[in-house]
Amino acid sequence: MIEMKVGIIGGSDGLGKTLIYFLRDDFDVIISARDHKKGRKIANELGIEYIESNTQLAEMCDVVIVSVPIHFTPDVIREVAPFMRKESLMVDVTSVKEIPSQTMKESLPDDIEYLPTHPIFGPRTTELDNQVIVLTPDKKGKWFNKVYNYLDNKNMRIIETTAKKHDYMMSIVQVLTHFSFISTASAMEKLKVDIGETEDFESPIYNLMIDMIARIVAQNPYLTYYIQSMNNNGPQIRNTFAEAVNELRDVINNGNEDKFVDLAIKATKNMGDISGALGRSDKAINSLNHEHSLLNQSIGKEIGLKHIYSRKIHVGILERVDKNTAILKNGNKTKKLVVANIEVLSDSELYDWKVKNLNKKTESISCVFPIRVDKHVILDTIINLDNIIDAKITDVYQGPQIKKEDVSLTFEVTGLYKDSIENAKSLLTGFGGIIR
Repeated sequence: MIEMKVGIIGGSDGLGKTLIYFLRDDFDVIISARDHKKGRKIANELGIEYIESNTQLAEMCDVVIVSVPIHFTPDVIREVAPFMRKESLMVDVTSVKEIPSQTMKESLPDDIEYLPTHPIFGPRTTELDNQVIVLTPDKKGKWFNKVYNYLDNKNMRIIETTAKKHDYMMSIVQVLTHFSFISTASAMEKLKVDIGETEDFESPIYNLMIDMIARIVAQNPYLTYYIQSMNNNGPQIRNTFAEAVNELRDVINNGNEDKFVDLAIKATKNMGDISGALGRSDKAINSLNHEHSLLNQSIGKEIGLKHIYSRKIHVGILERVDKNTAILKNGNKTKKLVVANIEVLSDSELYDWKVKNLNKKTESISCVFPIRVDKHVILDTIINLDNIIDAKITDVYQGPQIKKEDVSLTFEVTGLYKDSIENAKSLLTGFGGIIR
């Protein structure tokens, strides 16, 4: 752990809470929250400190991360600015950068550095590797390289730009796409579309599209609204989208085939690497199909399923699977898992999990063989049995009670289950041995 206090204002929810998981192993993390009961509960669960006062947190910390809803961010910046430690750093993590950047510039003393950032990942993200983060420094002080190197060491993809350029790019990446997705979902609601019924007629691409639309629509609607309303480019983007929709509608309603083809070709040319897009979407479709195939092939067999968010691993016999759920049985317990939220462990991953988590069984087995037997062949065969972790020869005996033409071999066998040991015994008798 680096001897540094990092404070997160808004650490009980959303991205602020997610940041705790990423930072607590490297820094002394302190959080504050609007809901003190919830904030204390999160802090106790994650083993960090909770402070009720934002200003007291600012006085205690070397780095203060403002992770509150976009429309509250300027007020929180102004609230804590006078209480920041000398030569400390303020960071914000909102989806717009011009407004927070200007507020920090106007509110913070000259000896306080600030760095507007935008982690382009959501609260459901489980690791930083290959995730994108945008840095929009107005000026670079001693903190900039420290932050940059830390993020780089986490193998993040770092984009450095201006707040104005960031907000324009986000008006395309977020404002336009969210607006179009929510418009599509809203149209489906007005048409009283039964999404479940459409799935009977769906193509894989339609399925992916519905999942992406649902992912956006299911976000906090207040967050989505403020991403729209607080980006200065928003009005132009939404107006242009509406113009494009109206133009396309009129072209089709008026039966203007040539104009439609012209619009479609222009749009396609502007989409850039079409072959790359086809490849990536094909990979996504194939991945989904492969996962379902693995599940269907594993019915009646032992399988390991990892929840992609909690990372918890469930092991048992797969009883049945349908489009949405997998039913796993372990002894008398039955677990119902959402297929979309699980990954199938490979054979080696499942074996490693069992070695680490199951209570292993060890037994010494003495067996009489003809003296000419090759004990190393027997040992190697035992080790290669399913669910056998280790085996070794602990005794080789010839003497009273053993015929001259025989030898007694004692094997110490460690397996994952009692049945594993029994399988080893069966193998020994299959080699012609007589268990003593």
